[in-house]
Amino acid sequence: MQQSAVPELAHTHTRPIHWVATATAVAGVIALSSVLQPNSATAQTAAPAAKATHATAPDPAGVRFPLSCGPVKAVVREKATGDLDGDGSPETVAVVHCDSAMGTPPDGVYVLTHAADGGKPRLVATLVDPKDGNTVSDFSVRDGAVLATLFGYSSKDTPRCCPDIKDSVKWQWKNDSFVRSTPAGAQRV
Repeated sequence: MQQSAVPELAHTHTRPIHWVATATAVAGVIALSSVLQPNSATAQTAAPAAKATHATAPDPAGVRFPLSCGPVKAVVREKATGDLDGDGSPETVAVVHCDSAMGTPPDGVYVLTHAADGGKPRLVATLVDPKDGNTVSDFSVRDGAVLATLFGYSSKDTPRCCPDIKDSVKWQWKNDSFVRSTPAGAQRV
């Protein structure tokens, strides 16, 4: 074993002066941080928007969706909200399917708005019809548009367990209706 040429270092043994120096430094940092504070925040006002009639988005609970589910009920699998038509009131977009004990039932995508009289929400558009057999993923509402990925089937012979078509879609409100665009185009899975 080789002996160190340097004698034992002084800082390897703590002494009370080391603790006093550390405590003084910490107290100084705390005192300095309480004196140096950021400026108070000021609100920035945006340009006045269209007057909102309803501050909250419609709730899809209790809405009758146009699904034929037989003895089972329709289930809202996902929902997202946003002002889709620029009127200042949020709409709700709901992904709905029949409650199934097995398999993957097809989804419907529906747009809801408040009734003019303030009553129950009303369904104003069907973006995806469950009769088309698609399932929906990557669903969101952003910047006034509805975005989703649809999984479907290329033929009746394709097993219902295994969709083989993937389609990224986008709907936007234009000229009093929802216009569908396909940013990436349909792809085989």
